[in-house]
Amino acid sequence: MEKPKLFLSYIILTVMAVDLCLIAQSREIESPQYTVVHSESDFEVRFYRDSVWMSAPAKETSFRKATKDGFHRLFQYIQGANLNFSRIYMTAPVLTSIVPGAGPLHASAYFVKLYLPLKFQASPPLPLPELNLAPDSWSSHCIAVRQFSGFARDSNIVKEAEKLAISLSRSQWANSTSHSEYAYSIAQYNSPFRIIGRKNEVWVDVAGSEANGCKSSLLASY
Repeated sequence: MEKPKLFLSYIILTVMAVDLCLIAQSREIESPQYTVVHSESDFEVRFYRDSVWMSAPAKETSFRKATKDGFHRLFQYIQGANLNFSRIYMTAPVLTSIVPGAGPLHASAYFVKLYLPLKFQASPPLPLPELNLAPDSWSSHCIAVRQFSGFARDSNIVKEAEKLAISLSRSQWANSTSHSEYAYSIAQYNSPFRIIGRKNEVWVDVAGSEANGCKSSLLASY
């Protein structure tokens, strides 16, 4: 009897996810606000403003499993599994941050995060305790970003992060990678049901602020 229940739960969650994606397509999806301060052919540096995310720690051994587990709990949260019973619009991206060597057997640990819409930035609804979620407040800071297409998987995210590291080593940010607890983060912007034209990014925190050099060669705001 347990397997039919699990299968039914999976079907319900899938239908809800499809419904959410269709709703999201009919309106503009909110994302964290940033300014592009430097751009090259294979990466750019952005200045992100203060923001609040909801974070889900995941004790899985792989990026794919961690992202799936974390997003499952975050999805429940935005569907109303919070103390306010608030429904929260889907935002982009879904961000998975990797902490090297912090997990079991010195494997990587993961935090899956979802940006909260402006309506909830000042006062995020508290998640139900059993979801094991917590608000994550970001101070404004600079992030180096590399885009890549297709699906983000365990087999390609490390290679993409290494490519960004090589690009940064040849730039003015060669020695400016900030001492964040995260080695890097993977930002995913599309539903898993989208096959063509997928957008993913590798994010790495870099030292600097809008006041002390991160503002040079201002290009565009979003």
